Amino acid sequence: MTRIPSKQEILDWISAHPTLTSKRDIAKAFGIKGSDRIDLKRVLKELEAEGHLEKRKKTYRDPDRLPPVSVLQVKAPNDDGDLFARPLEWHGEGVEPVVLIIPRASDPALGEGDRILARLSVVHEEDHNYEARLIRRIGTNPRRVLGVFRKGAEGGRIVPIDKAAGTEWLVSDGATLSARDGELVEAEQAGPKGRLGLPKARIVERLGDPSAPKAVSLIAIHQHGIPDDFPDAVIAEADRAKPVGLSGREDLRDMPLLTIDPADARDHDDACYAHGDDDPKNPGGHVIWVAIADVAAYVRPGSALDREARKRGNSSYFPDRVVPMLPDRLSGDLCSLHEGVPRACIAVRMQIDAEGNKIGHRFVRGLMRSAASLHYAEVQEAIDGSPNDRTGPLLEPVLKPLYAAYNALVAARQARQPLDLDLPERKIVLNEAGEVESVAFRDRLDAHRLIEEFMVLANVAAAETLIAKRSPLLFRVHEEPAPEKLESLRETAQAAGLNLAKGQVLQTRHLNALLNAAAGTEDAELINLSTLRSMAQAYYSPENYGHFGLALKNYAHFTSPIRRYSDLIVHRSLISAHGWGKDGLQPDEIDRLEETANHISDTERRSMMAERDTTDRYLAAYLSERVGNEFTGRISGIARFGAFVKLDETGADGLVPVRSLGREFFHFDREAGTLMGADTGLIIAIGQRVSVRLAQATPVTGGLELELLSIEDQAMPRARAPAGRGARRKAVKGKKKRDKLDRKLTRKRRQT
Repeated sequence: MTRIPSKQEILDWISAHPTLTSKRDIAKAFGIKGSDRIDLKRVLKELEAEGHLEKRKKTYRDPDRLPPVSVLQVKAPNDDGDLFARPLEWHGEGVEPVVLIIPRASDPALGEGDRILARLSVVHEEDHNYEARLIRRIGTNPRRVLGVFRKGAEGGRIVPIDKAAGTEWLVSDGATLSARDGELVEAEQAGPKGRLGLPKARIVERLGDPSAPKAVSLIAIHQHGIPDDFPDAVIAEADRAKPVGLSGREDLRDMPLLTIDPADARDHDDACYAHGDDDPKNPGGHVIWVAIADVAAYVRPGSALDREARKRGNSSYFPDRVVPMLPDRLSGDLCSLHEGVPRACIAVRMQIDAEGNKIGHRFVRGLMRSAASLHYAEVQEAIDGSPNDRTGPLLEPVLKPLYAAYNALVAARQARQPLDLDLPERKIVLNEAGEVESVAFRDRLDAHRLIEEFMVLANVAAAETLIAKRSPLLFRVHEEPAPEKLESLRETAQAAGLNLAKGQVLQTRHLNALLNAAAGTEDAELINLSTLRSMAQAYYSPENYGHFGLALKNYAHFTSPIRRYSDLIVHRSLISAHGWGKDGLQPDEIDRLEETANHISDTERRSMMAERDTTDRYLAAYLSERVGNEFTGRISGIARFGAFVKLDETGADGLVPVRSLGREFFHFDREAGTLMGADTGLIIAIGQRVSVRLAQATPVTGGLELELLSIEDQAMPRARAPAGRGARRKAVKGKKKRDKLDRKLTRKRRQT
């Protein structure tokens, strides 16, 4: 990883090179490339937030007015009790601005001489030019905590809901914001760091009852900062939208395009249709149409809808709710391809040959009308010989041609050899009260794979078209695994008696060979999981670095503009490239494509973490009534503090704390990914089959604590009790044990 320059180094560079201040110039000056630019962007954002820089178009420059976040020095209160502050970063030539501090009920008391970081807004009042809201005192960086408030005699305590934060927080009587006992609250640190005893906090927001089942996703949404309320201006703009007509569009309303989605789908943004190609030059070939909701027709660049969609980056999906990227008027209505309703779309017509290779394509801006909104299971049942009243009339004219085209694409896929992981997808089923009813694993049907292959092909067509037309776009980038992760995968494979050869340029076919060798064995899940963990995180970029996992050189997201801002950018680029209207990609959007790519890559990761945390909490709630029960599973991770086990029944991950493994010392070998007992020589490693007892389940944090009963059907050995004959003797024996352990580890590595 390239070293990211310090903030001072960046400021010094900008000062010394006033004509080379774009992010590209800064990245080039410090040799920052690829995904490391995300970290550079973060540092620049921090400098901007701290008031050191002001962004103007594509460049960062020293400001000549007060930045939106400024350092202020508090003055003494005036006769009316108002607090004003002097800006410490004013560099203008005119009269120094006057700043009024607007305190909130949860703010700490400020006194004369305090230096604060504040967020400013411009006003035109008689006695001041800016109004300031406190962010924090200079010299402090208060942590935020989301937790349950427990009322006490004088104030109370906050029990964090984050399982990684075990410390409770003290709240004084004047900092409770009148929160009730047991209420979910957000608070921030109120005292200096590093003090003895529990940290102090003040409550800044009350969030309601945490015990309600549907509070689970709310906790994750709030904890990860996902915006879940639309501003009034955004709702008003969406409400003013009207359906798009046929003018300037190709009429596709008579084409039997279908949407095929999960049974509980909340929006329908893609439809497809296929038929045999009647071109004599393409015998045995197929024509595939993929039509995507034309979100760009409603979400115009620079509008309130656009700004909010970009801010969110994507929709976030939880078992009980969706936090959409767009208001329901669009996501659930005007931009959803409902059955029998005319809807604006951007469609691509693709020709493939008999072997599934794409030999041509073209895009159109059209108006379609879905012939049916189907779900995966009923489509698969129809193909398998059990059509229902909805799928029966569509079986011969529509569904079978779709599967014929899909079968050709399967042949092309096998030749291309994208990464073929076999990992079950977990589904949490809730009852009407929002409680977990069951945890199941989704079936992977050919109907799922059909839609996936069609969407991948359409995404490739979009990328190729925009590259050919030299139109800017956002690529979906997936780089090959890092060498150290690949080596870890190779060691895991060797431990399972499998091989991943060295000394060759890694291709997905090499990984598929490993996965195929493991298929059907007891190590199949381990190898699939280890392969997944070796993969780099996919991200968005205006630069094309290819998609390793899909084994594709050109790939962009085009097929889900209702729920991904990246796809909306690609749609706008297609509109501009084809000259379809004035709602295409704008110059200022092109200028900040890299910034947008970094931002939506971050929001995607944010949603993934929130969705994962929600799943953990639901699973902990589901298992909380089964504390004391025994389960089977597999070691899925090793850390200094214990071993993680993935349970077979639910796929939940629980922790076996190292303190529960007996009275012997366990040595953690980071390179080997093992824990080894100093007395028994017991080795705990990733992939081992285990049986465990559920010792504790904490729904509010999502934590599961397990007790290890057996490894590979062998009961846990008992360690010797410590000798306890004096500190010196203990130290000598401890050193001998560690030396013996080191010798054991050396022999173990040589054997493997």
